[in-house]
Amino acid sequence: MIIFRYLTREILLTMAAVAGVLMLVIMGSRFIRYFSNAAEGDIPASILGTLMLFHLPGFLELILPLAFFLGILLAYGQLYLNSEITVLVACGTSPNRLLQVSLVPATLVAILVALCSLWLTPAGALQNAVMLEEQRSRIDFSALAPGRFQEFGSGRTAYMEGISDDGSEMRGVFISERQRRRDGTPDTATTRAEGGYQTLDGETGSRFLVLANGERYSVAPGRFEAERLEFDTYAVRLSQADDMRELDAPEYATTAALFGDDSARAQAQLQWRLGLPLMVFILTLLAMPLSRVNPRQGRFAKLLPAIFLHVAYLSLLLAALDAIGRGSLPAMVGMWPIHGAFLALGLIMMTRAQRKGMSG
Repeated sequence: MIIFRYLTREILLTMAAVAGVLMLVIMGSRFIRYFSNAAEGDIPASILGTLMLFHLPGFLELILPLAFFLGILLAYGQLYLNSEITVLVACGTSPNRLLQVSLVPATLVAILVALCSLWLTPAGALQNAVMLEEQRSRIDFSALAPGRFQEFGSGRTAYMEGISDDGSEMRGVFISERQRRRDGTPDTATTRAEGGYQTLDGETGSRFLVLANGERYSVAPGRFEAERLEFDTYAVRLSQADDMRELDAPEYATTAALFGDDSARAQAQLQWRLGLPLMVFILTLLAMPLSRVNPRQGRFAKLLPAIFLHVAYLSLLLAALDAIGRGSLPAMVGMWPIHGAFLALGLIMMTRAQRKGMSG
């Protein structure tokens, strides 16, 4: 039990450090992307935290297998450098026993990955898609800053002098739209209004921006005349009901729903979700022989080949996911040959390492 606790602690502590660094890098990159969108007015800054929270399971399901893989490499590599593995083997600890000890924390990591891939990731992806779709399909006043010209889709640029305290009405509105006439000639329409608010048509599902007390000018390039329209109320359609993205895609479906869906995309998603926890155990089998290093080589001697091996494994799975979804790879074959190939590679490497002696 002392050896078990010691080895498990070394693996998990190293994995936590690697996972923390990878999570910081990936989440930082995604946050910068969303922050840039918020600065341009595409999304309100108030939902950035929620978006990042719902992205967290999707990051973890990919980071945890890699972090655990590197955790075994680095932890056992240090034990080899300190000749601790040599002492353990000399005291009767067999290579198979070391593998059994490593499979215990691997099971814990696989459970976390399964929790993310089978439940949390699709649920979070759906919530993010819904929030972003709502922002795409309507002009959210909370995403617009008074005193700035900001684009909000469909060739429109908006400017407002102020906004009400509850965020439901704009004051001093200016909108420029690029559009085409019926004969196909380009046209630029400029609208100025004292105020505006948005509304949803219950019958058609279309969303409108209703402007009050203003003027609308329409000018076509090359023409020496312009159209001027004064209005008490003027409605600008922002989106139609059929503009919504497909939110019932297999990427957002529950795992239970995928079992009852025979479509290619659904089966690709199902195999991807089921394969990620399995990937943890296969990477554990690969990491054991790769962690065996000569003290003269250093603990990082086999780190680069190991990373290439993981990248190849993940890249093949992603390629198979795309191929199954497109129908070019039968779902019955699917990703299982890839898992089988790397499992066989791990068994071969483990067998060779045992013949050479784990103690080096």
